[in-house]
Amino acid sequence: MDNKRGLFFYLKLYGKIVVQDIKSKMSYRADFIISTIGMVATNISGFIGFYILFRNFPSINGWTYDEMLFLYGFSLVSITPVQCLFDNNWSLRINVYTGDFIKYCFRPVNLFFYYQSEIFDIKGLGQLAFGIGTIIYAWSRIGLPVTFLAILKLIIFLSTASLVMIALQNAAAATCFWIQNSFYVLDLVNRFRDYAKYPITIFSPVFRFIFTFLFPIAFIAYYPSLVILRPNEIPLLTWLSPFIGAAFFYVSYRIWMYGAMRYNGTGS
Repeated sequence: MDNKRGLFFYLKLYGKIVVQDIKSKMSYRADFIISTIGMVATNISGFIGFYILFRNFPSINGWTYDEMLFLYGFSLVSITPVQCLFDNNWSLRINVYTGDFIKYCFRPVNLFFYYQSEIFDIKGLGQLAFGIGTIIYAWSRIGLPVTFLAILKLIIFLSTASLVMIALQNAAAATCFWIQNSFYVLDLVNRFRDYAKYPITIFSPVFRFIFTFLFPIAFIAYYPSLVILRPNEIPLLTWLSPFIGAAFFYVSYRIWMYGAMRYNGTGS
């Protein structure tokens, strides 16, 4: 396995793989359209849920409807990369148990890259568009200034926030190299991400600790979004979130690779 190839090589290779994957998916257009509509409908239902909730409560623990909506859109955009680029993690346990994972071990490219690049979930682009639209709508409602620096901060913190969700899924998926019922670990992590769209200040101190240090979903939206939402009240964890996201992703990558490199093809 060659790990010395440059970034340009992998970007070029990934582009070719994605094009072929999209072509194969578009041959089943009805399935694609129905799935995309389902994903958009799910996000709209979340939007409606916020509206109904705030009809009765003008604010929740100091958070207004528009701020919560911004946080919701931020979370949608930040989890889109894991939806689009790392969806193959859901099939990892099956490939390991059946022995099919062995085919990925003999290519002259990075094993992690090769496995993850096999699938590109194009339906996630609908979620991305909805999330961006929600951010723009909430941004205008709140009256936040639109400056180059603000947009740059948004892009940087959205990008690094997505690393946390990717890392959580990578680490959860990699448990299949050691435990048989790893699906429940992956499913648990996926369910926890639903709480990312809420500010952790509305939870009890126990859950604040859990969502910050054990299952750090607070870094998927809450902490990084504060750099835009409340620039005068930015805690230290907000400024640390890009480093935390990068570090967490690297650790999850090493865990994934550690398990993969010790895979023996028996499905154990």
